[in-house]
Amino acid sequence: MAGDDYRIERDSMGEVRVPAKAYYGAQTQRAVENFPVSGLRFPPSFIHALGMIKLCGARANLDLGLLDRRIAEAVIKAAQEVVAGTWNGEFVVDIFQTGSGTSTNMNANEVIANRAIELLGGQIGSKQPVHPNDHVNLGQSSNDVIPTAIHVAALQEIERELLPSLRKLHQVLLAKAGEFDRVVKIGRTHLQDATPVRLGQEFGGYARQVELGIVRIERIRPSLHELALGGTAVGTGINTHPEFPGRVIRYLAEMTQLPLGEAKNHFEAQGSQDALVETSGILKTVAVSLTKIANDIRWLGSGPRCGLGEIVLPAIQPGSSIMPGKVNPVIPEAVIQVAAQVIGNDACITIGGQGGYFELNVMMPVMAHTLLQSIALLSSASRIFVDKCLVGIRADEARCAELIEQSLAMCTALAPVIGYDSAAKIAKESYETGKTIRQVALEHRILPEAELNRILDPWRMTERGIVGRGEG
Repeated sequence: MAGDDYRIERDSMGEVRVPAKAYYGAQTQRAVENFPVSGLRFPPSFIHALGMIKLCGARANLDLGLLDRRIAEAVIKAAQEVVAGTWNGEFVVDIFQTGSGTSTNMNANEVIANRAIELLGGQIGSKQPVHPNDHVNLGQSSNDVIPTAIHVAALQEIERELLPSLRKLHQVLLAKAGEFDRVVKIGRTHLQDATPVRLGQEFGGYARQVELGIVRIERIRPSLHELALGGTAVGTGINTHPEFPGRVIRYLAEMTQLPLGEAKNHFEAQGSQDALVETSGILKTVAVSLTKIANDIRWLGSGPRCGLGEIVLPAIQPGSSIMPGKVNPVIPEAVIQVAAQVIGNDACITIGGQGGYFELNVMMPVMAHTLLQSIALLSSASRIFVDKCLVGIRADEARCAELIEQSLAMCTALAPVIGYDSAAKIAKESYETGKTIRQVALEHRILPEAELNRILDPWRMTERGIVGRGEG
């Protein structure tokens, strides 16, 4: 008998107590009880992709005469609600579960079936007149649905969130490169003083890093466009109509406005998850780029009086609970932490990619979770980096000029004129006496003052082709 708080459902293994108000059913409840691991759930982007697959599957099966119209329309309506996010709370299975994601596929099948039953006036949990396997999952297997959902969700999040965020980041860095083009500062290699660069040149380098990251992400699209749907259990397509995958994928392409297509080889699409490994590797590369940019910016802004202080970052919150007036580079620090998580996620996905044994990869849930998390983290971190840090950065031109004049690397411009060894002697004397390169060179009268000032012009050193007395 059922109680007020639960109902009794039956599956192939027997009776299961399911929360009375739940739209999921027996198999989902078993998974909830079997996998109380982390409390982590699939993100909405994945759930919505699953809903789209079930919706398009019902449309295709209706077209093919495999589903009664009344049942198909109820399934389509219920799946539309899943896509809209209405039933996100009903997706309760932990990420760490069966490696094929069967529990989550059944979670979707049961929620959609029970909602369809409700729409048709039936009793939730009865499997009448809509069955989660026979109707909602018709022509499908967890083994082809889950990898398809990962691809669709990843593509949508890349197109809707990540690429727009990175394009904005690129545009702002490019604008800053132009804004700072006249600001000459000291360059640094090995964390030691080097010859001058323009602050705009540094920011131009950052902009190019992001631009190349965008190019790399765009190149991954064809791999993700191939969908496993149609392979069913092992890649052979058993128990599915030969026209089913093509129809479903066409409907999916219409819904998502993405050029989706059926996998060229279903045994590759289900036995491996190389496209996810490749995508994660590119996301890791973007994370490494953001780490370099964020680290440079926090170092360039270090101070305000005892650091480099060549740029000034916007102050957005107090930086210390004990030191009054302290302001920290909190946004770059957040970006760096995001990058660390994405790099860690890539290690997880790399191991997951090695979980393909014979005809199925059995680490798909954790790969889905970490990949979609990486996309979401990079998207949001890029946005806050722009909005709360980069747009408000200004150059401290006086500090930049001061550090250039103090640098021993200024002697590099003298080397083609007076020779490397003579220039090195001037640098050594400058270091030992605390005088600038210019002051030591003037005292030794190595060149006429006008010629010396021309050679030691910091701006001139930032232009390509300046060699000795001439311009080569």
